[in-house]
Amino acid sequence: MTEIAAAPARAVTGPAPSPETIRQALADSTQRPRDLAESLGVGEASLLAAQVDGETVTRIEADPDQLLAAIPELGEVMGLTRNESVVSEINGIYGGYRRSEHAGLVLNGRIDMRFFPSRWIHAFAVIAQTKAGPRHSFQVFDAAGDAVHKVYLAKGADPAPWAALRDRLRLADQGQVLELAPREAVEPAREAPEQAEALRAAWAELGDTHKFGAMCKTFGVNRLGAYRTAGAPMARKLEPASVGRLLHRLADTGTPSMIFVGNAGFIQIVSGPIGPIKEMGPWLNVLDDDFNLHLRGDHIAEVWVAEKPTRRGPAVSVDFFDARGGLIAQIFGHRTAEIDHNAAWIALVEEEVARLAETRTEEPA
Repeated sequence: MTEIAAAPARAVTGPAPSPETIRQALADSTQRPRDLAESLGVGEASLLAAQVDGETVTRIEADPDQLLAAIPELGEVMGLTRNESVVSEINGIYGGYRRSEHAGLVLNGRIDMRFFPSRWIHAFAVIAQTKAGPRHSFQVFDAAGDAVHKVYLAKGADPAPWAALRDRLRLADQGQVLELAPREAVEPAREAPEQAEALRAAWAELGDTHKFGAMCKTFGVNRLGAYRTAGAPMARKLEPASVGRLLHRLADTGTPSMIFVGNAGFIQIVSGPIGPIKEMGPWLNVLDDDFNLHLRGDHIAEVWVAEKPTRRGPAVSVDFFDARGGLIAQIFGHRTAEIDHNAAWIALVEEEVARLAETRTEEPA
């Protein structure tokens, strides 16, 4: 998962609002923090910075080796990862922390995450007052002030380990102003139609899904560009409504899947069956006991079924993109250490492909 959806560029027409202005806006607004930040022309991290007091909001080190590796000390937590179009929330105990120079992972049962340390720029320990009582969290942001990953203490859990970790990571600088970088623009599809035949030949010889990114670089394309360039049978186009139908079918049949949600600094993977899909306005929601997914169906502009050959069988995913070409999320069939294919998942995908083909055949000329 290399091209990740980013929030649209902020329109800043004047100097950044002062911490006092931000605090007043927070007091007056009923908007969600992300939406309020957009209206103010700042990153979400600036809202927290304006509230820094060293107690309810504390600036801490944005270092995964210090923060992410220590989260198991808190017991069961909720991890939240999002981009502009989808939010993934998973409950569990972090563990299996590993780190390389450019990336790392956290892997412990249902907790399956990938992180990219270069994107970890700002971090805060937060105690938010809610109707259910204080909610303790650690929140990490990128250079533009957009959320990378958030970890929430379980309701009713002892806050002492959380406070101890906060105090270990507390920065000397508890200033209320952040210097934010401009957001990186989402890269639109890069296609190479003149290389379609060569791309399809290289794709057929992949052998490992992790080689897909390198293959794209070789041909000067990105993920969406590769799908458009190669076309069927490697990549077959669906329609935006296909994602909702497939989610409903996953829930109805109990077919286990792997749902990848991420941004430029973090990828959260949730595996297993999902419960019923609840639709609320444009949102498609999974509201299971240990997993919540909130997807803006109206943000989906382009959907592809991608089949990548591996030594353990074909890996079939449904990838969906926003109108700018940013990857919103991916759904795979549940994979194991032995196989990359899932017959039940592939059957659901082929069912949707056939349904669309039949619909198109029935359309009047």
